[in-house]
Amino acid sequence: MPAEAIARPSLPKAPTGITGFDDITLGGLPAGRPTLVCGSAGSGKTMFASTFLVNGATLYDEPGVFMSFEERAEDLVANVASLGYDLDQLVADGRIAIDHVQVDRSEIEENGEYDLEGLFLRLGWAVDSIGAKRVVLDTIETLFSSLDNEAVLRSELRRLFGWIKERGLTCIITGERGEGQFTRQGLEEYVSDCVVLLDNRVHDQITTRRLRVVKYRGSAHGTNEYPFLIDSQGISVLPITGTSLTHDVTTEVISSGVPGLDAMLGAGGFYRGTSILFTGTAGTGKTTFGAAFVDAACARGERCLFFVFEESSAQIIRNARSVGLDLARHVESGLLRFEAARPSLYGLEMHLARMHRDLDLFKPAVVVIDPISAFNGPEAEVQSVLLRMVDLLKGRGITALLTSLLHQSYVSSQQDLGMSSLMDSWVRLFNEEANGEMNRTLYVIKSRGMSHSNQVREYVMSASGIGLIEPYVGPEGVLTGSARLTQAAREQAARLRRRQEAERRQRDLARRREATERQITELRAALEAEEEEIFLLHSEDAEREAALERDRNAMHRHRNAAE
Repeated sequence: MPAEAIARPSLPKAPTGITGFDDITLGGLPAGRPTLVCGSAGSGKTMFASTFLVNGATLYDEPGVFMSFEERAEDLVANVASLGYDLDQLVADGRIAIDHVQVDRSEIEENGEYDLEGLFLRLGWAVDSIGAKRVVLDTIETLFSSLDNEAVLRSELRRLFGWIKERGLTCIITGERGEGQFTRQGLEEYVSDCVVLLDNRVHDQITTRRLRVVKYRGSAHGTNEYPFLIDSQGISVLPITGTSLTHDVTTEVISSGVPGLDAMLGAGGFYRGTSILFTGTAGTGKTTFGAAFVDAACARGERCLFFVFEESSAQIIRNARSVGLDLARHVESGLLRFEAARPSLYGLEMHLARMHRDLDLFKPAVVVIDPISAFNGPEAEVQSVLLRMVDLLKGRGITALLTSLLHQSYVSSQQDLGMSSLMDSWVRLFNEEANGEMNRTLYVIKSRGMSHSNQVREYVMSASGIGLIEPYVGPEGVLTGSARLTQAAREQAARLRRRQEAERRQRDLARRREATERQITELRAALEAEEEEIFLLHSEDAEREAALERDRNAMHRHRNAAE
């Protein structure tokens, strides 16, 4: 039998319900075993453990016990309420039990007989009272803070972890980060079946939370560092530090929202699921093109997510009205959602984690990110985040439009943040100065998989929307703005003069024709009169000849009679 056909035993796992984390661990934490969650103060250990416990009770029908050695029950309830968890109700329903164990160091005397038997009894009673399947111990340093005998400490830790395994409890034990080791004692990490390290890192005064699965006995797992987010919607982890180019493609074409731009693209729009980049200097209308793109998508009944980093959603909606776009109605219908935040609010990885979470919740078909140039940081780090951002969108089949601000001193080899090669379509917008005025023009640098126009087109933004003007080539090349209007007026005047001159010549010709025809008529009439006169003369001559003939005949008869 082939090796692939042999059923390999898999380690039972307890899902945490934390978005992204179960993907990293291929199913969750080891079921019936202890897991150590360690990190420095403020890294989110208690929040992580609370989420694991609440999701177990609400999503997986696994009651849990939260045993705290530091926070009182009422403090814990108040703290996790920020995540939307109602621990009081879960306790009242018998799905979660909270026990605060106060450890007074002055009452602890270290000797060879020190053990955790009292803790086992107390924890066992809490577990049995609700039939718990999950347990959280927060934090273990408090329990062993007064013990300096490493042998006793190691022995009691092994007893604690062994007791957890014997009871078949899936347990999270939180621990404070130590110097040069994962915990202060440095022992928990060795006896734990799974170790999760949380980190709260500050760079350039911006905090980024990161998570790493240090070890996981009996199971494969993601080994990279993953950013994670803690906010009012809970904890979410971004499990995409490495992505593969396996996303699907389609030949379906969707409109850009600007008919003139669609006409420049050989397919009549952009391919669905591709990434589109609009770059340009300030004032060229990058956000307006994004708004037109979103408006067209919402008109098709598609859900759209608009990430903005420099303007508020209200400002974008107001500005879009000036070009005839009513984005407010799409927001009210639920098809359009804005997510606005300053770039400095989170680190780059946190922004990516936040976007990942929002995509999971809203499931849009179209996404606009305005602008990506707002992200600050080391160039390599920015490029890495943007690369994963594009791969994330493509992997979900989402059509993405990204904008990027270029400075006036733009050089083609700079300021694209390494995005030019990632984009399927690239439209460049720029202001062109001529005759003392600025005119907006655009051209399509590339659009993979389709032919496209190579013309530079002028466009205007008015109350009727974004309109592209047909290219106008004058004596000095392509003309825009007032130069185009002036040249068009000159040529129109020249055409008018030529038409008027042709009409004058036509009138002169008609007059000459009329005069000539009148002369011909007069000549013809004179000729006819002359012909008639000649005819009359011939008639008179004939009558005179006949009279003479009669006279001759009469004379002849008279002579004959005389003779």
